[in-house]
Amino acid sequence: MDAAWRLNPQVSVRPEPFGALLYHFGTRKLSFLKDRMLLAVVEHLDEAPSAVAACDQAGVPVEDRGKYLRALDTLAVSTMIEERAA
Repeated sequence: MDAAWRLNPQVSVRPEPFGALLYHFGTRKLSFLKDRMLLAVVEHLDEAPSAVAACDQAGVPVEDRGKYLRALDTLAVSTMIEERAA
């Protein structure tokens, strides 16, 4: 998660009171972000030099960072987010 990441261009984000829905038009997968803070992290990915930096920009406490990085890893495995050039 030290690399630069971005939301996959084929993914649509719909904010919801509980967090957000992510829909991947290529794979037709639907993912639920059950946390507004996680949505903030995902929204910061495009401008942050790394996933860790996106967590910092979103205000994730250092002690909770592992939980958010694991969630981002899951989103990467499902191709909701992808690595980008720094």
